[in-house]
Amino acid sequence: MPVTPTYPGVYIEEVPSGVRTIVGVATSVAAFIGYFARGPMDQAVQIFNMGDFQREFGGLHNDSEASYAIQQFFLNGGTEAWVIRTAEPTNLETADVVFQGVDSTSTTVSVIEVTAGRLLKGSSVDDPGTWGNNLRIDVDYNTSTPATSFNLTVSEVIFQDGRQIIVQTEAYRNLSMDPTDTNFVEDVVNDGSKLIQVEKLTPPTDTTTRPAQTGTVGTDASPAGSNAVVNLTQNERFTITYPGGSVIATVQFTPPLTSLAQVRRVLESAIRSAGGAVPPLAAPEPLLTGATVQLIGTQFRVLAGRSGSGFDAHTLLTFADNAGTPATDVGLVGATANVQQYSLGSTTSTGLQVGGTTGANGNPPTATELRGIRDPNKSGMYALEDVDLFNILCIPRAADLDSNPMQAVYSEALAYCEERRAFLIIDIPEATNNLQDARDWLDDNALLRNRNAAAYFPRPRIPDPLNNYRLKSVGGSGTVAGLYARTDATRGVWKAPAGIEAALRNVPDLDYKLTDPEIGQLNPLGLNSLRNFDIYGNVCWGSRTLVGADQMASEWKYVPVRRIALFIEESLFRGSQWVVFEPNDEPLWAQIRLNVGTFMHNLFRQGAFQGTTPRDAYLVKCDSETTTQNDINLGVVNILVGFAPLKPAEFVIIRIQQLAGQIET
Repeated sequence: MPVTPTYPGVYIEEVPSGVRTIVGVATSVAAFIGYFARGPMDQAVQIFNMGDFQREFGGLHNDSEASYAIQQFFLNGGTEAWVIRTAEPTNLETADVVFQGVDSTSTTVSVIEVTAGRLLKGSSVDDPGTWGNNLRIDVDYNTSTPATSFNLTVSEVIFQDGRQIIVQTEAYRNLSMDPTDTNFVEDVVNDGSKLIQVEKLTPPTDTTTRPAQTGTVGTDASPAGSNAVVNLTQNERFTITYPGGSVIATVQFTPPLTSLAQVRRVLESAIRSAGGAVPPLAAPEPLLTGATVQLIGTQFRVLAGRSGSGFDAHTLLTFADNAGTPATDVGLVGATANVQQYSLGSTTSTGLQVGGTTGANGNPPTATELRGIRDPNKSGMYALEDVDLFNILCIPRAADLDSNPMQAVYSEALAYCEERRAFLIIDIPEATNNLQDARDWLDDNALLRNRNAAAYFPRPRIPDPLNNYRLKSVGGSGTVAGLYARTDATRGVWKAPAGIEAALRNVPDLDYKLTDPEIGQLNPLGLNSLRNFDIYGNVCWGSRTLVGADQMASEWKYVPVRRIALFIEESLFRGSQWVVFEPNDEPLWAQIRLNVGTFMHNLFRQGAFQGTTPRDAYLVKCDSETTTQNDINLGVVNILVGFAPLKPAEFVIIRIQQLAGQIET
């Protein structure tokens, strides 16, 4: 604010410069909508590479056109994408399970329900699909306060040769069932987990009943409450019962043991030795040979070995006396035999696990799911309402639909792209695999001709890792979207994403081999070609929008012209918000001219426009001619921005003339 001099001296006053830098927005943030193996439904999730896609959405899937498009996007130069999972709701289920515990009255009650899901935008959302059936959860009381708290470990597993292999794990320690506690299980797990969400089932007033520990948990091995060992004699025996049979274990308590920690080691050795008995056990040996015994407080917890092919999370291990009493003395006779791990998706009630819902993937989405609902659901494509910026939209699944549903999806997508200043890449059906089919497809889908869209023919054929790398026909949208991103990064959004440097990575073949005369039939119609050159391989050989047909004579004939216009519009829209509510007069207009002009001049210096001087390349006008007094009275300021776009050299004509004789210089 202005300084008011009150004493003789020097005063410093900062004067605003009026410079408000306008930053260009990203140009190649892609959005993909489709069917995936996992992930939250109708929620936009940001990813930056295939590793993110594997973790969030399960990677490639045979029934998912969009999964292959995303792979191609990143292989061809894409760096950022938003992914939306949709599915037809029939046979779509989320895996869950209920854990039980024992309350203060020794009554078995349901304690928590665990569901495959995650926290997104502050709300717990389901993550349906068969993937959830592979979630396993361990619970133990080996905490800083064993009497009241518990640990919970979540593992996602896969099965190879019948063996359970862990692919990722989350661990949460010292959890509480008290909603007022800082370690309350719902708050800690739901906020941190990308695999599960939990719900407390016991009343809020019950703050002590916990989910039962997994495995076989003995009673107090030291009834006096000390760490002493009593009534243990040498070479005592007990019977271990497991799925498929039982075996006798011999415990050699020599020399005399003086602590439960010593007993733990001897018990573990005895159980493992019993597992290696000769003749072999009726059940797979690793259940016992790989068993572990933990000492938690004054209780022993026995877990079956998990490395063998016979391991089942529902396995129960029980103990009984046999010609002696060591099992009783260490609390294993009469122990609580629970499942080895709680299993989401299991409908079987075993031990202290209550059977839940089996996860199912649902069916690939129809036009209804792809289109979605804007209000209030924000489903389908309208899940992008929560995304700040995207520039390229791909819906590969739409090409698999019948003609009318496909047109309905793409028509709505085009309207939405116009609204969001984005560009739609349309996939053609797999059955469109020759020149006449391509021409017919254009005729049948004339209503899709739009300045914010482009289509490419033929479809790429890529190696399919899920089918021994045999070639698979896929829509071109993912590959071309990656090419857009690569060209934007190396040359700029004003460069046509086509030509010999526009190689199609991971595309060894195409559905159809176009010749020059055939390309000459498609290019004037506004359908871009993918073609093969002997030296350069498969490349993109066209850069027209769907209003790029010669007969339409559109000013938005070319993809780079339309995309740079969208880029400028979005950048100026975001960079001019400061103008709102400023005094509408010449000082404001001068500031606008300065800031918008600086932005446009920077593009000119990068080679984005035609012309050798700024006057030839662009104009920014904001003055009393663009904004009249009536406009000022209405609260309107008008800014005129013009630019001379670069247009691709589609046709290179070389004129060759034979000279009649020697020309003297």
